[in-house]
Amino acid sequence: MRRCLALLALLLAAACSGGLRSTAPAAQTYALRIAAAPQAPSAARPAAASLRIELPLAAPGLHSEHIVIVQPDHRMGYYAGSQWAAELPRVVEELAVERLRASGDWTAVTDAESAFASDYFLQITIRRFDAEYSSDAAPTARVALDCALGRRADRALLAGFTVEAAALASANRMSAVVAALEAAANAALGDLAAASAAAVRSSPTPSSP
Repeated sequence: MRRCLALLALLLAAACSGGLRSTAPAAQTYALRIAAAPQAPSAARPAAASLRIELPLAAPGLHSEHIVIVQPDHRMGYYAGSQWAAELPRVVEELAVERLRASGDWTAVTDAESAFASDYFLQITIRRFDAEYSSDAAPTARVALDCALGRRADRALLAGFTVEAAALASANRMSAVVAALEAAANAALGDLAAASAAAVRSSPTPSSP
């Protein structure tokens, strides 16, 4: 028994001194940024409605921090040693809130954890958010978001639409791929902002935006 205890003590000492320390390189974490939104015309109707962005849903394979790759034979994978700053639905939620706030079409835009009520809500499903390879060359970043806009008072669905965008990476390296995904996300979210505002303006009970 004394020998077993002595061996256990030696193993614990080795672990504490770094004997079990991992030599794997730390993962690189990437964040995405929203580009400056175009200024609305001065004659635009003032905002008079609020919007809540629900936590986005994600297609299979996209609900993680991984930066996803799609191979020519439809195989999905991800870049080793690189990841988003949070799970992809959280990343897209933050980007959507920021983009819609910047549009000036709403009195307020809140996220899924907000305690405040809103006039409208937007549910996003992330169908694509990946780097697609067709050869060994640089990939094409593809973003596709299925959207459902509803009125909170009666839970009526006002509009369902899809926004898609693509951007070719300037090189087959991680920084260029992330830049392309950021460009595609900005383009898709710009279309999302315009479509959401248009759906509310044309609803049976009109309200700004």
